[in-house]
Amino acid sequence: MAENFNVRLNEAKYYTPEASCREQSWIGDYNRAYQAFLADPDGFWDSAARELEWFQPWDQVREWEYPHARWFVNAKLNITYNCLDRHAHSQRRNKVALMWRGETEDEERILTYRQLLQEVCRFANGLSRLGVRKGDRVCIYMPVVPEQIVAMLACARIGAIHTVVFGGFGVSALNQRIRGTAAKVVITADFTYRRGKAIPLKNIVEEAVVKAPSVERIVILRRDAEKPVEIHPEMEVDYHDLMNGVGRECPPEPMDAEDPLFILYTSGTTGSPKGIVHACGGYMVGTYYTTKHIFDVKDSDIYWCTADPGWITGHSYGVYGPLLNGATCLITETTPDYPTPATNWDLIEEYGVTIFYTAPTAIRMFMRVGEEWPNRYNLSSLRILGSVGEPLNPEAFEWFYQTIGKGRCPIVDTWWQTETGMQMLTTTIGEPMRPGFVGKPIPGVVADVVDKTGKPVPPGTGGLLVIKEPWPSMMRTIWNDDERYCKYWDTIPGCYTAADLAVKDEDGYIMVIGRSDDLIVVAGHNIGTAEVESALVSHEAVAEAAVIGKPDALKGNTIKAFVILRDGRQPGDKLKNDLTYHVRLTLGPIAIPSEIEFVRSLPKTRSGKIMRRVLKAQELGMDPGDISTLEE
Repeated sequence: MAENFNVRLNEAKYYTPEASCREQSWIGDYNRAYQAFLADPDGFWDSAARELEWFQPWDQVREWEYPHARWFVNAKLNITYNCLDRHAHSQRRNKVALMWRGETEDEERILTYRQLLQEVCRFANGLSRLGVRKGDRVCIYMPVVPEQIVAMLACARIGAIHTVVFGGFGVSALNQRIRGTAAKVVITADFTYRRGKAIPLKNIVEEAVVKAPSVERIVILRRDAEKPVEIHPEMEVDYHDLMNGVGRECPPEPMDAEDPLFILYTSGTTGSPKGIVHACGGYMVGTYYTTKHIFDVKDSDIYWCTADPGWITGHSYGVYGPLLNGATCLITETTPDYPTPATNWDLIEEYGVTIFYTAPTAIRMFMRVGEEWPNRYNLSSLRILGSVGEPLNPEAFEWFYQTIGKGRCPIVDTWWQTETGMQMLTTTIGEPMRPGFVGKPIPGVVADVVDKTGKPVPPGTGGLLVIKEPWPSMMRTIWNDDERYCKYWDTIPGCYTAADLAVKDEDGYIMVIGRSDDLIVVAGHNIGTAEVESALVSHEAVAEAAVIGKPDALKGNTIKAFVILRDGRQPGDKLKNDLTYHVRLTLGPIAIPSEIEFVRSLPKTRSGKIMRRVLKAQELGMDPGDISTLEE
């Protein structure tokens, strides 16, 4: 597969971080730290885990029975004790844990660690009052409000397994996830705000539970005190009424390290959504370790991960990871381009955000509207920028680095998945950054780029990205479908196969090209969609692009591009010719799109990934398959 997929690497350049970044680097010398991990992997993770508090220590760090692993065997813990109690019972007691901003400036709430612990305990007691017990599943379908995080932590407090469903999903997707987990309780709100409009959630839940016999109660957060929605007492209960008369203390349920913490559904390219299961102990250690070291979190930081908690990034780096580290987190219900394209920059200036973790699709959207918006604001508080969700193309890297970071903030581009639970590849702070390359495996992770037999490919040659050893936060199984889990490890025996194409340079830096199913074979040449898209986006007129392969009798496939233009640029035949010529010069004639269609939007998941298979299905008149994660 990879033999004729050679990527031009010589044009990429390195950025050397400022001396201050190198001085604050947690590893000092990446190679030395990585070799120390390889010399004693169990000792490495044992040391990381001992920074947290456990009710009972482990008998051994890991037990590996391919393809299943157990981590911190027989240890007992509760993740909320580490997220809340150990801070609330220390000098961080009155430190701000959460700052929430709604769509308008007058909507703001602040919770200290002491207050957040009390809210979590009260709601956990309320859930217990409803009969929720350890091992029960609870579905959370809420807007981005503090109560959403309280609900997640309250479930973990009493040992219930939460499954968070993004508040933008419709009836069918919600019903599928409720039935898939046999959820006992659903927690929702009367509505969510988006672009100034109130979007009802309660009505969607009422429809979704009609054919979900496992649901016993629905908890409803009523946000409009002046016009509260009607509560049907035979099934429904008000969020605040549930906590009336309950205590503000709730002992954390001792959990085995391998007990499930949550189930999170993710769509593959084919088949029904997969319920990824993460376990209490390993997930806690993995998210704690990566948040602390990859973002260099300090006690004075104001940390903002823009991902909705309905996605894995929101779980790992919006809730659990930062709270495990005692960080002050900003969460918002805002939309980055509403009411103006300056919303994010305004919030960064107002709250003094120091760590900003967002998605390439958002960065390219900011590029599209120009530098004038961020340039109106003082962004000097920023010290670390992060990217997640899809490959960060070099042009977006440059814009993010120069326009937002002013050439002084390291960019932590990260590769990981719902299935991995934690970040796996990045360029650690202090190491030279190479635009277009996510970086190297972090200490604790063994990754490589291989051919279909599992043999490492030469530098500059594309192959499959694989993980060769287990890691603590790896998914344990797929809910009610362990056979589907095993396929991740069976594609290339002995390896976890991420289904992503990648290439590694002479220095070990890895560029993620795109999904292996996004490979286009043109006249016997393998072309990565992300590579062509990056070439198109590097043209000054292009904001975003997606490409697909179309069957062709002569070449096997031809390339069709869907292009969103920057504001002020007009489509036309002249521009099509310019783009074709630009791709020719950038990648060569084999990668030239045979068709270019100018569009206003692209089908994306809520996490920002372009769903190319939807474009291809529409183009060929085929069934697009599961589109439950498609953004409206």
